[in-house]
Amino acid sequence: MTTKAQRQHLIRELLASSEIGSQAQMVGLLGEHSVEVTQATVSRDLDEMGVAKMRTAGRTVYAVPEADAPGTLPENTLRRVFGDWVLDVRWSQNIVVLSTPPGSAHVVASAIDRSEFDGVIGTVAGDDTLFIVAVEELGGAAVAGRCRELADL
Repeated sequence: MTTKAQRQHLIRELLASSEIGSQAQMVGLLGEHSVEVTQATVSRDLDEMGVAKMRTAGRTVYAVPEADAPGTLPENTLRRVFGDWVLDVRWSQNIVVLSTPPGSAHVVASAIDRSEFDGVIGTVAGDDTLFIVAVEELGGAAVAGRCRELADL
């Protein structure tokens, strides 16, 4: 029997070596490695591992975060995430609200959390809406301006 840690390690390896676009595809690949799981288990594993769907070459595939520690996401990756997923930026005082396509807010939140995004205290993501809390000294207007610049809006 495979432990959760072993299964998640295999998932990480599969994601690094293959373009996987669905949880069903992941269930099949795990089965080929004698790991029998349900789609619900794969869904929980992907969520716990911080795996996100990213657009690459016109396809949407699962991707392991480039780094697990904050402050390590390269600027060009942050710019690409914003350009691909941020549809609108609004702000009020020290809160910035980003709109994304359905199911994509967590991708942008994760990118912000793993970057050196000046003036951000933290993020909260729903399905298609993301809140950013900016430090009071900088304020929402400055952070919103940076978000618009990154998204090319």
